[in-house]
Amino acid sequence: MTTPAFAVEGAEILPDLVALRRDLHRNPELGLDLPETQRRVLRDLEPLGLEITLGTALTSIVAVLRGGRPGPTVLLRGDMDALPLRESSGVEFAATNGAMHACGHDLHTAGLVGAARLLAAHRDELAGNVLFMFQPGEEGHGGAKVMLDEGLLDAAGEKPVAAYAIHVAPGPHGMFVTRAGAVAAGSNQLNVTVRGRGGHGSQPHRVLDPVPVLAEIILALQTFVTRRFDAFDPIILSVTQLEASDAVNVIPETATLRATVRTLSEASLTRLQEEAPRLAQGIAAAHGQTAEADIVVSYPVTINDDDTTAEAHTWLADTFGEARVQALPTPGMGSEDFSFVLNEVPGTFFMLGATPPDQDFTTAEFNHSPRVVFDDAVLGDQAAALAMLAWRKLASVASAAGERATALEVVAE
Repeated sequence: MTTPAFAVEGAEILPDLVALRRDLHRNPELGLDLPETQRRVLRDLEPLGLEITLGTALTSIVAVLRGGRPGPTVLLRGDMDALPLRESSGVEFAATNGAMHACGHDLHTAGLVGAARLLAAHRDELAGNVLFMFQPGEEGHGGAKVMLDEGLLDAAGEKPVAAYAIHVAPGPHGMFVTRAGAVAAGSNQLNVTVRGRGGHGSQPHRVLDPVPVLAEIILALQTFVTRRFDAFDPIILSVTQLEASDAVNVIPETATLRATVRTLSEASLTRLQEEAPRLAQGIAAAHGQTAEADIVVSYPVTINDDDTTAEAHTWLADTFGEARVQALPTPGMGSEDFSFVLNEVPGTFFMLGATPPDQDFTTAEFNHSPRVVFDDAVLGDQAAALAMLAWRKLASVASAAGERATALEVVAE
């Protein structure tokens, strides 16, 4: 079955996708509740004749395209939420409501709409179904997990055989980057509270001051992560929040830290959960105080399926040229809640370089910066890549099924 010229067709619809992206960029929404974003996307999907299901606990959109030929289901995902940042990018379509699409989710949404348009135009030849996952709440709200709990994977009547997502980032313009195995870190939060005995700031000898104890724990944690964990299975621990007294002349009863912790394996997470609390408690006990510590697991490690990733690399190279597909040498330490989907369905999470051509991608502002700028000229290729991956996966499954049927016929004869 011949693959449609998606790259050519993606270029043809690029102006529409740019208009959609910029409309979304001007009107960012946060978290799990994105009513205006949902309405805007539904408006563009309405002419395509898709089976639409809306979320109940969040403003998600699940859309199913039924192909004209029998076959399995493939999932494509685009996240839709923004960040609570005041934009200072300088683009003429910048947001002014105190939020910002600083992680490129406006491009992800527009690109997925584009993929739906491209595939719908060839639905009669499509060998199976495509499930489009328009997801709120990626930025720390676990929206993918909520959609899974609401039955995402059953929307087409059967569990998908593969799942794909593309995320824009600073990088060579139009370059697709991924790797097999761990591609993004798991995200966890460490909380430590030291309990002492408070009093007057001028009388430290009469109290049990938890502040220097907490400071000692912070320094010990830095040594802990570099000396207790394998350098080839690293973790990153960054203490980002501290709380102690509300008054400058009061030694507090308690002092608290919170840290973000990124892990790349279940083994390192398990060890962290066992040893970090013990470390904090031991230091506190040495000073006659107590410590409470816990680790909250937010997102699991994002793990790309080996076979699906190898296929996708080959197909992207066939479509865009080998020079535009790179293997990432090491995982990134950012986190991604597409990991929840990849825990259930074999798939691949890609990055797409979207630094404007007139900027140096090595010094360009990164995702989550209020000054980051992504070039929406990549949208045609982004839509084409998603459509092509779904098409090729369904075609490969259909081809394999045909070969098995032929083999059985030969054996029967």
